[in-house]
Formats: sequence, structure tokens, C-alpha cells
Amino acid sequence: MAEKRRVVVTGIGALTPVGKGAPDYWNGLVSGKSGSRTITHFDTEKFATKFAAQIEDYKAADFMDAKEARRMDKFCQYAMITSQEAIDDSGLDLESIDLTRVATMVGSGIGGMETFYKQAVDFSNNGPRAVSPFFIPMLIPDIAAGQISIKHGFQGPNFCAVSACATGSHNIGLAYDSIANGQADYAVAGGTEAPIFGMGVAGFNSMRAMSTRNDEPETASRPFDSTRDGFVLGEGAAMLMLEEYESARKRNARIYAEISGYGFSADAYHITAPDPEGSGVKQALSDALKSAGIKPEDVDHINMHGTSTPLGDVAETNSIKKVFGDHAYNINLNSTKSMTGHMLGAAGAAESVATILAIYHGIIPPTINFSNPDPECDLNYTFNEAQTRDIKYALNNAFGFGGHNTSLVFKKFEG
Repeated sequence: MAEKRRVVVTGIGALTPVGKGAPDYWNGLVSGKSGSRTITHFDTEKFATKFAAQIEDYKAADFMDAKEARRMDKFCQYAMITSQEAIDDSGLDLESIDLTRVATMVGSGIGGMETFYKQAVDFSNNGPRAVSPFFIPMLIPDIAAGQISIKHGFQGPNFCAVSACATGSHNIGLAYDSIANGQADYAVAGGTEAPIFGMGVAGFNSMRAMSTRNDEPETASRPFDSTRDGFVLGEGAAMLMLEEYESARKRNARIYAEISGYGFSADAYHITAPDPEGSGVKQALSDALKSAGIKPEDVDHINMHGTSTPLGDVAETNSIKKVFGDHAYNINLNSTKSMTGHMLGAAGAAESVATILAIYHGIIPPTINFSNPDPECDLNYTFNEAQTRDIKYALNNAFGFGGHNTSLVFKKFEG
């Protein structure tokens, strides 16, 4: 079998509750900014949770033509914005490359949920003729990948992995494979989500999955703290521009990091709850190390899934201990969800950007809002303040409802 080609990250894009654009996102993370606020754009009087991590002052017209925006659900708008940023950031001249060699792997865990709701109301009130001809194209989760490829003329592999909160990471892994195995030379990859509206919040409240700390929303996302009571819903998108190493080297591109491998697995346990034994997560972590050809002691940093749920944080911590042994206590762990909230299908992509920039800058963003120790969470979670550290290898974990587990391995670029 032919040797796999090296895959590097040459561009990044992000639109998040703590920053619009990758530079602002990174500054928000390093400074420990909380993106969680009381919801103001719909009436929350009857809701158990009245806050979320929203993108403040978002106007589609600031980024795209108004007609174009009307024909896209917000999750697709977010994907278009961040993919353009990643392409521009890479410095890649699209007119000089073979566009049949550009892959587009972009997904959403939920897709156009708000579009579905609004069209269902129109249908119920006014009948079938009230349904928009753009209803289905605005709804389907794969439309973000389709719209990106149409805009730029990308004719390489085009796909949308949908795996709940593991979606962004699955798409990055698939894009890595497409380049490593020679099916493409470039790829736009990531995830996007826009779930913050009445029905979306109500759905997660009905599951009793979200924090109800309405009196202090800014500190509600508190992974690994003993008083954590659920996740904070977030929104946004993040994209990577991936490139085959020799291509990036020839054009003297800035390289943020290298992707070394990944591990994917299933819990095969429960539709929403994590496996308390962590067997699936353990497998994903072990497979990621094997794929990258590294040992547990080579890892300096892990951006954890860390959702701030009572069960999830402990299960992930225990899985890391099982795989890394005593070295687990030497790793700088963190959960950037303490700042961004849980961006669902965009989480794995946004946290991959955070992991890549941590390697690139040698700075690990903090896990904020910690004040009460949990004896079951006793590792180094980089609490409350960013820390400097030279990072050679870092992992990003993302897990999804249905038992989907992912762990991506990023490496400091050394030529």
C-alpha cells in the first residue's frame, strides 16, 4: 500500500460566541472570555433555561448579499462565512489550482432546524402553497458543503458527515483521509450549527441536558467543577483549509500545524448518556495514538469534549486516565466549552481550531469558571488562566449523541 501523504493546516476560519473571525476567537479564548448571555431575541419566560452562548450582533448582511442570505438557513450562512475566511487565510490562489482536486467536507449536527420550524408553522397556518421552494435546500445538513463547493467551483470529494456533536471532527478526519490517500490535494473541512431559537432550547431543556443557572449565565458552563449542572447551548462554525504538505511547501505557505491521525469509535451503549466505563472513548484515543504513530507520553495537550455535564466530564476523565496512565497528570487538559458553550455539530471544528492555535502559539487557553473541586476530576484542566507550554502533539476530543467518539491528533509543524 502506498505511503500516506502528509496533511497540513494552512488556513482557519471561525465564527463563535467569543469572537467573530479566527483572530478574535483566539483572543477571546486566551483572555478567558465567556460567551454565555441571557437570551434576548425570543421570549424565554416559560423556559427552564433562559441563556445561551450566542454570536452577538450577528447580521448576515455584514458578510454576504441579502438575497443570498435569505436563501440560506443561518447554519449555512455561518459555514459560508468561515469557509471564506479559511480560504483567504491560506493564501491559496484558487485560479492557479486544479479545482477537481479540492474536497469539501462540511457538516451540521442538526441542519436547518429553525427553517423547518418556520415552514411547518406556515404550512399549518396557510396550507401547502405557503411552503417555500427553498424549504428543502435550506433544511438539509449537507447543503453547506454543497453551497461552498458551488461558490468556489470545488469539484473534488464532497461530503457531509452527520454525527451530532462529533460532526465537525468527523468531517476533518474524512478530509484528512481524502488528501492523505491521494483523492484530493486540498480540502475545506469543518462544522456549523445554529440551534439557538425557541424550539431548539426547548428540546434540550426537555432532555434536562442544559444548565439552568439563570442567575449567573456567564459562569454556567463550568466543566469539571463539582457544581456543574449541564451544558450551555452555543452556536457558530469553524473551518480548516487542509493541504498536502508538498503543495504547501512549494508555495511557501504558512503552516499552522500538521494532522497526524485520528481515532473514531462507538460506545454502543445509550442514545444520549456516555458509557460510564468509557470503553468507546478509550478505543478512540488509543486508535488516534496508533494512527499517528506516537506513544501516550508524547502528548502534551488535550482539548477535551468537556461539556460541563455531571456524567460526561467524569467519564472522559476516567478514559484519559486509562489510556495515558500516570502521564495523564502531566498533560495540560482544557475545555473551551467553558467559554463558547457547546456548539454541537460545530464543536469539534471550533475546538480543533483552538487546539491548532494552542500548538502554533504555545499557549493553552483556560477552562474558566472553576471554583469547586470535584474529587473525581483530579487532572490538570488548566483552570481559569491560560498557560504557556511548548506543544508537540495535541489531541482534540469530540463525542456525540448516539455514542459517536472522535479524537484528532495535531502535531507541531517542524518541516
